[in-house]
Amino acid sequence: MSGAEATVVDGPLPGFHPALKDALTFPLAWGRSPIRDFGAWRRAARATVEEHLLVERQDGTPYAPEFGDRSPERQYTRELVTISLTRYERVRGALLTPHGPGPFPAVLLLHDHGGEFGIGKEKLVRPWYDDTRLATARTWARKYFSGRFVGDELARRGYVVLCLDALGWGDRGPLAHDQQQALASNLYHLGSSLAGLMAREDQRAAAFLAGLDRVDARRVAAVGFSMGAYRAWQTAALSDDIAAAASVGWMTGLKEMMVPGNNTLRGQSAYQMLHPGLARHLDIPDVASIAAPRPMLFLHGGLDPLFPADGVRVAHDKLRAVWRSRHAEERLRLRTRPELGHVFTDPLQDEVFRWLDSVL
Repeated sequence: MSGAEATVVDGPLPGFHPALKDALTFPLAWGRSPIRDFGAWRRAARATVEEHLLVERQDGTPYAPEFGDRSPERQYTRELVTISLTRYERVRGALLTPHGPGPFPAVLLLHDHGGEFGIGKEKLVRPWYDDTRLATARTWARKYFSGRFVGDELARRGYVVLCLDALGWGDRGPLAHDQQQALASNLYHLGSSLAGLMAREDQRAAAFLAGLDRVDARRVAAVGFSMGAYRAWQTAALSDDIAAAASVGWMTGLKEMMVPGNNTLRGQSAYQMLHPGLARHLDIPDVASIAAPRPMLFLHGGLDPLFPADGVRVAHDKLRAVWRSRHAEERLRLRTRPELGHVFTDPLQDEVFRWLDSVL
C-alpha cells in the first residue's frame, strides 16, 4: 500500500464479500484464543503466521557477506554489502556504521512501496554510489521525508543501519506497477508467496544485522514507513532479534480496511502484504501483538487516505489490550497526528529518533 496508489476504483463489492468478512472471527487472537499462557500463545500464533508465509525458514543458508569499498562520511562510514537472505538470490544493501569503537545499537531500515520501483534502499539511505538514483532518491525524500535520508540521520545519531532492496525494487527491479499481480501469481503457482518471501527475507536480515560484531545484539530495532512500517512490525512479530519496532503509516483492522474505495481492493500493491488464509486465524493487529511486550511505536497521520480512522482506532485498541494484559502498556506508544497525511516528515522522524534513544 502506498501514497502513489491512493487513487482507487470504486464500485459495488461482490455479493459474497460481506458474508466472507462477517465470517472472520480471528479465533487465535490473544484473549479470544483458548490458549491462556501468553508464552504458549506467542509460539502458537507465530507458528500459524509462519505456516501461512508459504516460504520455508532459511536458517541454514549461509549469508556469505561480500563487503564493498568503504566510503567515510564525517560521522559514519558507508559501504555496500551483498548477502544471501535465502538460497534463491543474492541481495545488495547499504550498511552505515558510526565512527567509534562500538558495539552500537542498530536499525533494520525497511523501505516503502510508493509505486516507485527504481529505488528501494535508496529511498532511505543516500545513494553515494549512483548519481542517477541519487536524483530520484532526493525527489522521493522531499516528497515523503522532508528532504532527509532517514538512514543517514540514524547513522549520525550513533546507529548502525542496514537497508536492503525488497524483490522488485532497486537492484532487484525495477518492477512495473502492473507486473505485481503477475509476479505474485507466479510465486503462488510455484507454491510460494511474494509477501511470504519478503517476510522471510526481513526476518533473516534482522538476524544478520544482530550478528555483526559492530552491533550490540540486544539493541536492534526495525523501523519503516508505509509498506516498510508493515514490514517493521511483522519482523518484530517473527524475529526475536528485534528488540523494538517503530511503524509509521501502516496499521489497521482488516475488516475496517476492506471497504469500498480502499486501495487494498485494487490488488497489485496488496500482494506484498497478503498471506492467503491467515485472516481465518488472526487480525492484522493480532499478528503485530506477537511482539508483545517489547517496545513498539505506531505513528499515523489523521489525513492518511489509505487507512480509515476507524480501522486505525480498532487496531490501536487491540494492541493496547494486549500490552495492558502484559502489564507493559508503557512500552507501547500509539500516536495519531491529525494534521498529517501519509508521510514520514521530520517531526515524525524526530519522535522516532527520541523514542529509539529511550528504549534501546
